[in-house]
Amino acid sequence: MNSLLRALTFILLALSCRYGMAQDFATKFDPQRDAAKDVIAAQSMAKATGKRVLVDVGGDWCRWCRMLDRLIATQPQIKAFLDDHYVWVKVSYSAESKNATLLSRWPKTRGYPYLLVLDGDGKLLHAQGVHGLEIETENEADEDYDPVRVLAFLKRYAIRATRYQQGLAPIPPG
Repeated sequence: MNSLLRALTFILLALSCRYGMAQDFATKFDPQRDAAKDVIAAQSMAKATGKRVLVDVGGDWCRWCRMLDRLIATQPQIKAFLDDHYVWVKVSYSAESKNATLLSRWPKTRGYPYLLVLDGDGKLLHAQGVHGLEIETENEADEDYDPVRVLAFLKRYAIRATRYQQGLAPIPPG
């Protein structure tokens, strides 16, 4: 009976984290949003759901930012992996809002988009521009992201699910 109660508690907690903690994060770079508040909410959600936070710094003015959004929207494997392992937060950097106070917490941004991976406590795990995620080409018209490299980047910093989290092992006692 005790293990059944634990199992039900775990299921309810998982469902409440998945559905009850839904956050309205921007799907585009919005200079009007409170980026610091979004990052704090993302950290809470990541901690509760066992995910990382992916802070995507850029703007709608940025060609490479738009290309990354398009890649994620058109590559189901990348989109699914991102949704399963990250809470994705867009932080606008624009003439209207540079989000200087928030961005001063982390290494200086070197180009856009700039990607920061945080844990659920807000600890910076990795920061980088998109160098190394693109297709190598001499022709500027052919520039784009390499889906294989983008997915490898996401996999490198994702939390690995344990057998317990995957539902392949019994719920631990206690």
